[in-house]
Amino acid sequence: MDIARPEIKAKKTKRRRLIIGTGIVVVLVAVAVLLWRTETRPHHEYEYVILTVNSRTTRALIVFPKLRGKASVVVLVHEVYGLTDWAKEMADELADEGYIVIAPDFLSGDGPHGGGFDDFAIESDRVSAIQSLNPNVVSEDLDGAVDYGKKLPNANGKIAVVGFSWGGRTAFEFAKHRKDLGAVFVFYGIAPGDVTTITAPVYGFYGGADGAVTGSVPGTAEQMKEAGKFYDPVTYEGADHGFMRVAGVLGANKTARDEAYRRLVNLLRQMDDRLESHR
Repeated sequence: MDIARPEIKAKKTKRRRLIIGTGIVVVLVAVAVLLWRTETRPHHEYEYVILTVNSRTTRALIVFPKLRGKASVVVLVHEVYGLTDWAKEMADELADEGYIVIAPDFLSGDGPHGGGFDDFAIESDRVSAIQSLNPNVVSEDLDGAVDYGKKLPNANGKIAVVGFSWGGRTAFEFAKHRKDLGAVFVFYGIAPGDVTTITAPVYGFYGGADGAVTGSVPGTAEQMKEAGKFYDPVTYEGADHGFMRVAGVLGANKTARDEAYRRLVNLLRQMDDRLESHR
């Protein structure tokens, strides 16, 4: 019969405490980083404007950078969940990078009492309402956002569209119609059936664990190549659908979120440089 020796027990206890202690430290560091980022990142006053297209009015969030001088405009197309706090925070982050951000509330006028996103008490109702939107009306709303952005006194005339999930698919579709876009950024959104009229470069951001969407990327790449269009997709290993929103503080989604955000900002800078060189 084996009898556990005290020194072995002590070593096991010490090892267990070390593992637990290390885990706690990792979590505390991650939380501290998030708190530091929240406290040190500049906060913006949220403003709203009314966009009017063909007698339809759409309420849109607009966030200005704190930098002086003219800036490019980023039109942000929200997810199927609507103009959520997460979408507003993303607009904030891009404004911190020096961009004017316009984020339309595509539920404007479709709420139970004639309002928009805030008029819906239940998320599932917002999702159903967005899924039922007329694509032509959504495109008109995006036209209104682009036109409004180009006329702003502190805008330099360069426009990019960034969309997430439902918004990614919507942004990809909008690229077929609008010919004056500097770039289109598609986060985990499926391509339209016909890409022959697209003129802007399209950049894709996809999750490796998001088979339903990412599985369509090779076909989209071939389709864009055959049509002579620019398409540059990147797939982030192990990341889920919606990784920009569900990133958390650790794991594949967090890694994908950080890498994708850096890529987005770098590509926006390149868009500015590329369009400036053609002036």
